[in-house]
Amino acid sequence: MSNNNAMQLDFALGTRGPQAPHIPHQTPRLLLVDDEPRLLESLCELLKNRGFTLTTAKNGTEAISRLSSGPFDLVILDLRMPEVTGHDVMDYMNVHQIDANVIITSGDSGIEAAIGALRRGAYDYLRKPYPREELLKAVQNALQQRRLTAENKLIADQLESSERIYRYLVDSSPDIIFTLDHLGTVTFVNHRIQALLGFRAEELIGRHYAELVHSRDLERANYVFSDGQQHQRWSRNLELRLKSNHVGDQGRVFSVELMSVPLATQIMPAEGFAQSQEHLGIYGVARDITERKRADELIAYQAYYDVLTDLPNRVLFKDRLSLALLQAKRKKGGLAVMFVDLDRFKVINDSLGHQLGDVLLQQASARLKSCLRHSDTLSRFGADEFNVVLPELDTVQDPTRVAQAFLDALRAPFELGGQIIHITASIGVAVYPKDGESVDDLIRNADLAMHAKKSQGRNGYKFFELSMLNQSFEQISVESGLRLALSLGELEMYYQPQVDVKTGRVMGAEALMRWNHPQRGFLGAGAFLPFAEESGLIIAMSDWMLEAVCHDLLAWNTLGDERPYLSINISPHYLDRGDFYDKLKSTLERYQIAPSQLEVEVTENICIRNPQAAIEQLHKLCQLGVRVAIDDFGTGYSSLAYLHRFPIHVLKIDRSFVMPIEDDSQQFPVVLAIISIAKGLGLKLVAEGVETEVQKRYLEQAGCQTFQGYYYHRPMQQSALMSLLGSQTASLNERARPQ
Repeated sequence: MSNNNAMQLDFALGTRGPQAPHIPHQTPRLLLVDDEPRLLESLCELLKNRGFTLTTAKNGTEAISRLSSGPFDLVILDLRMPEVTGHDVMDYMNVHQIDANVIITSGDSGIEAAIGALRRGAYDYLRKPYPREELLKAVQNALQQRRLTAENKLIADQLESSERIYRYLVDSSPDIIFTLDHLGTVTFVNHRIQALLGFRAEELIGRHYAELVHSRDLERANYVFSDGQQHQRWSRNLELRLKSNHVGDQGRVFSVELMSVPLATQIMPAEGFAQSQEHLGIYGVARDITERKRADELIAYQAYYDVLTDLPNRVLFKDRLSLALLQAKRKKGGLAVMFVDLDRFKVINDSLGHQLGDVLLQQASARLKSCLRHSDTLSRFGADEFNVVLPELDTVQDPTRVAQAFLDALRAPFELGGQIIHITASIGVAVYPKDGESVDDLIRNADLAMHAKKSQGRNGYKFFELSMLNQSFEQISVESGLRLALSLGELEMYYQPQVDVKTGRVMGAEALMRWNHPQRGFLGAGAFLPFAEESGLIIAMSDWMLEAVCHDLLAWNTLGDERPYLSINISPHYLDRGDFYDKLKSTLERYQIAPSQLEVEVTENICIRNPQAAIEQLHKLCQLGVRVAIDDFGTGYSSLAYLHRFPIHVLKIDRSFVMPIEDDSQQFPVVLAIISIAKGLGLKLVAEGVETEVQKRYLEQAGCQTFQGYYYHRPMQQSALMSLLGSQTASLNERARPQ
């Protein structure tokens, strides 16, 4: 509370300001004034022992002295005294506002003396000689009248103080407090209305409440306020928008509590009512809830809409899809659900930053929305995912046209931060009732169709097929089984040797993960690693692989001085982890494996994921002493400029380029180009998937020296590889002996 408000409240409570009115003491104090000693003495004798405190004065001068030194309740004053008369004493009392009743005693029979005394405020006038009973009666009445006057003044002051308190509290209320008469006219309103709505309280008195209520709420207000015309007590609570006199304020929302109150007819008379009858007016308290309503509206908006794109969110989309399904079932019509995913959005978002990524989402959603009818719903379902419901389809071709319109709309370039960006979309379509009859089934199947299109090359659309659902169930089953496989020890490392074509010696091997499935037997990496990538299990599986291969390498190194290298495949997700380098270094040190014995294989697609981060990670590996190989070279989307920047040592020709070699007299330009690139960059070259003599001969003649494939060795368990390496070591030792 401010100091000013505190002072106002103190004053209202009576703790500051004028003193409370004086009430006579229980023992009244009387001043007896007479210049005749005998009469003064007889007056004292008459009044003593009657419960009074008596003080005497022998003349007017002494009387004034007594009055100036202390309060008296009653002065019995002789009028005719030398020098200072009774009139002079009363004049002194009036000038100095001395509060005391005065009874005049005088031997003067003239009327003028009495009139002069009464004009000066004398309570009574007694002529000498006066009967003693008359004097006692006059004293009693004067003191009684004084006591009643003091009590009345005290009551009046208390009422005034109470009024100040209530008015202060009403005007200090944070709410608008008002009263209406039975006709709806404002009879009172506190000053809070000026701060909230800009109206002065005085200018609203006598005006009808309808002048304050917003037009959209007037009908509701009339319905509630009209109850005041009924002759029964009631109370109501409602929300009303009230007009504002503030510039730029369109009005505010109030929670209004109302109750009917009886108003006496003599205060507010009206025709048609008897004088004894009461009208029911209205007492109301209006609390400003504008900010709370705005917050509630914002919360409600955020519960159903995406703040970034202003599109319906997942909750509202499902609600609208439910309504569309009910109508389709009732009318036996069709509808389609589309799942739209922006291709490579994560790469763009990571490269340009989230702020420009948000702008891209806003522009893309606007383009998609422009392709739809008013009855269609476009929803943002996730980061870069959008869902669409197309109700009231005429033919299956309708979603085809919309999907193509989406692709065409996104084909035009986007300008973000001064850069030109191109994006595409993968779209899945599920049609009711063929592809599902529930909200969740249609959304799920459209999502499956979208992922199927994304795996087939993106930038297009695909309708749902039942086989996609079977694949989805398989994925769930595989993912669940993989989690158990990690804990039950069902994973195992196999090794496929890499052979030097000139010497036929095993120079190293590639580590390949196998799953010893309890029902399906040994599964190759292609049967489960894609699912591990999508589910995130690849991180835990890669951790396990590091431990397993280092443990096996430790066994290899016991076979002799010549130590073959081991090549391991690293997932881009694993490479992206900030702790990959530290984890690898720690594992090598723990098993005392030389970093030069390890070769890390990465696919060339890391060039388009996050090339700068990949380059930094690979440089750290090179500094550690680990070799880096690019696996499946030629199958991805890498640029030669990025390849030149990457710190790599080995290129591996993918088996898809080796398999077509069936006649070594023909030319295979891609293979020759890869070999030429490796030679130009000074890289070691390894050919994968070599299975025939023709393939081996062609690649050897082209300049490839290291082969990996069934022509030499199939992937084998650790024990078999140990036997192979042991035999090779023994053979080398045999040749090294002197003949």
